[in-house]
Amino acid sequence: MNLGAFSISLTVKDIKASVAFYQKLGFTPFGGIIEQNWIIIKNGDCIIGLFQGMFEKNSLTFNPGWNSNSEEINQFEDVRALQERFRKNGIEFVEEVDISTDGPGSFIIVDPDGNPILFDQHR
Repeated sequence: MNLGAFSISLTVKDIKASVAFYQKLGFTPFGGIIEQNWIIIKNGDCIIGLFQGMFEKNSLTFNPGWNSNSEEINQFEDVRALQERFRKNGIEFVEEVDISTDGPGSFIIVDPDGNPILFDQHR
């Protein structure tokens, strides 16, 4: 099972200071709109989303249907199928995707330590 591109989303206090810090580590802007207080930065296959004032906690994100360059991959497991697979495995959901739809959708689960995990399909 391939869960898609992986990134970590960090809640930051000062997005410009955070971008400057991670650029010193070799990360470069990859997407997002810093004027809207969110930006995606990348170093190789490592992806970090920086979000100011949008989330309460840091979270993990998987993007089914995408690789680490935000390019579509042809064969992938739809977010609805993943949700049902996880449900059968006893996973509980914070938010669910409507299984009667298709295309973009997302759901959220929480790991045993309270870390949110977002499965966010864009296609």
